[in-house]
Amino acid sequence: MNEQIINWQLLSEQEQKNSLARPAIADNALLSTQVNNILAQVKSKGDQALFDFTEKFDGIALNTLKVTTEQIQTAKRALSSKRLAAIEMAYRQIKCFHEAQKPQDIAVETTPGVRCILKTEAIESVGLYIPAGSAPLPSTVLMLGVPTQIVNNPRVVLVCPPNKTGQLANEILVAASLCGISEIYAVGGAQAIAALAYGTESIKAVNKVFGPGNRYVTEAKKQLSQQVAGFAIDMPAGPSELLVIGDKSSDPAFIAADLLSQAEHGVDSQVILLTDSSTLINTVSNELEKQVALLSRQKIAKQALAHSRLILVENIEQAIEVSNQYGPEHLILQTQKPQSLLAKLRNAGSIFVGDFTPESAGDYASGTNHVLPTYGYSKVISSLSLADFSRRYTVQEISRAGLASLAECIIELTNAEGLDAHQRAVTIRLEDK
Repeated sequence: MNEQIINWQLLSEQEQKNSLARPAIADNALLSTQVNNILAQVKSKGDQALFDFTEKFDGIALNTLKVTTEQIQTAKRALSSKRLAAIEMAYRQIKCFHEAQKPQDIAVETTPGVRCILKTEAIESVGLYIPAGSAPLPSTVLMLGVPTQIVNNPRVVLVCPPNKTGQLANEILVAASLCGISEIYAVGGAQAIAALAYGTESIKAVNKVFGPGNRYVTEAKKQLSQQVAGFAIDMPAGPSELLVIGDKSSDPAFIAADLLSQAEHGVDSQVILLTDSSTLINTVSNELEKQVALLSRQKIAKQALAHSRLILVENIEQAIEVSNQYGPEHLILQTQKPQSLLAKLRNAGSIFVGDFTPESAGDYASGTNHVLPTYGYSKVISSLSLADFSRRYTVQEISRAGLASLAECIIELTNAEGLDAHQRAVTIRLEDK
């Protein structure tokens, strides 16, 4: 196998840092220029640019972008009862967990006559990008669509690249329908993100876009979030990653299966095992060799394993330190007492506890969201939740007596900052009429 086996204790500080380096995200001048050109074409030509790019990149000449109600109904009829039941179960699980996240307004009287309120309101319009490179991703439709349904965003737009016949996968349309999404367009790539940011004849612009994509989509999101006023993105995106902490009690077959479940995502995915057991490292390495040979995407998985790591640490405490330093997207705990580690683990997008909690469960049907920060952003950015589809704002209401009680404080601070007009806005209200 090509994965690297590393003894953490034998590395210098710089070598330790290097061993946790992620595959480089493509961020070159050519990519930036290519994406910038696509954005400029969509901004100036609108729908025509979308049709042209769809024919160029997806190999299909479309005459309309919008998916019809009839197409959605046909998709429902085309799915097997077993496939439909699986989508519906995942939908219920995700909805159950996310409904518990509904916020409540907070009202506080900070001093008599001074009332402050924190309110939450759904973002007016959101766009959901669903990739369709090697396979349709109905799970991502549910992860993005269910929160919009619970938050009740007034307008929800879904975009997804069409297949060679100009259609979207039945699973995509059925999942979208379950989430109450009816505004769906067959367009993908950087051009779809541009349409959501700028707006075209067919697609009205949105306030915020969500969803993963290839490097062109990622670059488009980055550029547009800096160029278009009032347009936001969900989070920075990088290749998928998973870290497992194991000990002598761990099942090596389970761990190998978990590592491969992320390695098969893409050649730039990264998977890491941290353990204090040299026996486990060797058995996991053997299991990886056996299991990867059985995968339909073994070529991709093998390339991903080339920049993956099996790391021997001194003890589990050190494994925790290394994991916190890395800040993985997914973190699996397969140790004798995994619950005891949780209080010390700070940086992870999502944590999976125990032998029977594979990362795949979170990807599809446990109920948590699978849109997670990658590339170390778990140190500062949260996993996707209901809060991301809303905006929070404050309200305050002050009586004359309440303002009088604050006046001395405000006057003193405005004097300190030299802001006379701020001070006058207070004192004029308290003058005897």
